[in-house]
Parts: sequence; C-alpha cells; structure tokens
Amino acid sequence: MSKLLLVDVDCGVDDAQALMMALAVPDVKILGITCVHGNTSLDNICKNVLRVLKVCNRLEIPVYRGLARPLLQEPLTPSDFHGKDGLGDAPDPDAPGLELLQKEGAVEAMIRIAKENEGQVCLVATAPLTNLASAVKLDPSFPKRLKGLYIMGGNMEARGNSTVCGEFNFAADPEAAYIVLNEYLCPTYIATWEFTCYHNLSWEFCSEWMNQDTDKARFMKKIFAHSIKHSEGNESENEMLAISGFISCDSYAMAAALDHSFVTQACKCAVSVELSGNLTRGMMVVDDTGMLKKEHKVTIMRKCDLEKFKKLMMAALE
Repeated sequence: MSKLLLVDVDCGVDDAQALMMALAVPDVKILGITCVHGNTSLDNICKNVLRVLKVCNRLEIPVYRGLARPLLQEPLTPSDFHGKDGLGDAPDPDAPGLELLQKEGAVEAMIRIAKENEGQVCLVATAPLTNLASAVKLDPSFPKRLKGLYIMGGNMEARGNSTVCGEFNFAADPEAAYIVLNEYLCPTYIATWEFTCYHNLSWEFCSEWMNQDTDKARFMKKIFAHSIKHSEGNESENEMLAISGFISCDSYAMAAALDHSFVTQACKCAVSVELSGNLTRGMMVVDDTGMLKKEHKVTIMRKCDLEKFKKLMMAALE
C-alpha cells in the first residue's frame, strides 16, 4: 500500500531536494503540493514546484496556491541563500506556467484531501506554517484526520539562522507556528535547525550526488550553484554555526516521513513558540521539565542514520 503524502512548501532549493527525494520512492504517492510564502514570492514558489515536477515527469500531481503572507506580522525578508527566485536565480525559459495550478486554494485542498483519506495522510511541512494554522482554524478537526505531521522548523538550543534565536520557518510566522504546535494533536515529528546542522553531509558527497549523469542531477547542479557559492562566501558564519558541509534542511523532515528507521534517536516533550520576546520571538520552546503541563508531546529528532539519508538523496537524482 502506498504511503500518502501532502507536502507544504515555500519552494527554495532544499524544498526542491525534499520533493525530489519523495518523488523517487516507488511506494509513495503525493496527493498534493501546497505553496506558501517564505523563501521568495508566492508566484515564484508555485513556479518552482512546477519546475521540479516537470524535471521529474510528474506534472500530474496537483499544485495549490496558498497564503502569500504571515497571519499577523510583516513578511520576514529571506536571506539570499536560495537566490531571489528561490531556485538559485537559474531561470528556465521553458518552465511550466501558473495556469497549471489548481483553482482550489491550498487550505481548502488540505482539508478536503485529509477528509477523503481519513487517517492515512502524512503532512510534510517544510515552510512557514501559515497554511497549516489557517487549516486548523477553518476546520478544527483537520489535524485529527492526519496520520502524522512532519515539520522542518524551530530550534532546540535557541540558535537562530534568521533572527537571534529563531529558525526561519518559525520566525517567518510565529503565530502560525504557535497555533500548529498547540492545536495539532496528531503524531508530530520535528527536524530542528540544529538537528540538520549536526547531520550535515560532506561537500565530496554533494559533488558525487550532483554529478550523476541524469537530467535531474543536471537540474540540481544548476539551481544549487548559487547556494554553494553563498556557503563558500560565508565560511566564518558557517564555522560559528558548526556547519562544515552540505545541509539539505527540508530533506531531513521528508526522510523521516518516508522511512521511520531514518531517525535513530529522539525525545518526546511538550513544545510551544515564544511570541512576545524582543530577542526570542519565533523561538521554539522545548519543555524538558514539564512546566507547560501539556499532555501532547511531539517527537524531536536528535540523531539519524546518515547512510540511509545518503541513499535517499542519491536516488532522488537518479
């Protein structure tokens, strides 16, 4: 029986990598891809998803336009890591057009798909959580219909990558992250920013990965070149963050959804999101002491099987 996925993205390069990973697994069926603000404009994000589907020959998968801005705050300016267009500023003149998007909105589609596949769908969220927060407000029963929720976002050691203490996806819409972590009571798995940093891959592997003789690999090499150059130009920042190699942040959450044995060590605890702090707004709060007195616990990934991860990554570009 196929694993059924819904994927919510702000399609930058690592979202593309995560999507391509899932598309390469034979027993996985992606029921829909929903787009939300984040790494670039919403139009660019939608176009980027269609570009990924085209190179993977999977344009039959429906793509839905979601929310273009956070619930309350002004949009957070993304870094230049993914380029201005989200895919390394490497345009394709033959890219699919936005007319291929579904007419139905992303939030409505998420709710409908979960109803049609009660208890069978895993939702993988690799973007700001605005669509997810809106879905639970529109239909409070939505999370109960999910088999599981896999999030790339937040942090466990108060280390930020876009604000002092905030990971980008949570800092880009703290209210949405707060709603999701407090109102989604389905099994929830989180790949935090620090977790991805601790499990980086070597640049030698990255070169081997991208130099496969396939159209997918050539596409990846083209869209990832900008990010690689950006990383080389920020060596002191990378050293400070303990990053010594290649990180495909969103792919870690996807790998956990595809293969539970990928995660080899995790902790279960209550979490929330700080909304008021001047320096800590958007930071994920990890309650190791039980002081939040929350019954619902999420699974925070601590360690993973990097050999399984490498195999999934290699297969994505074969």
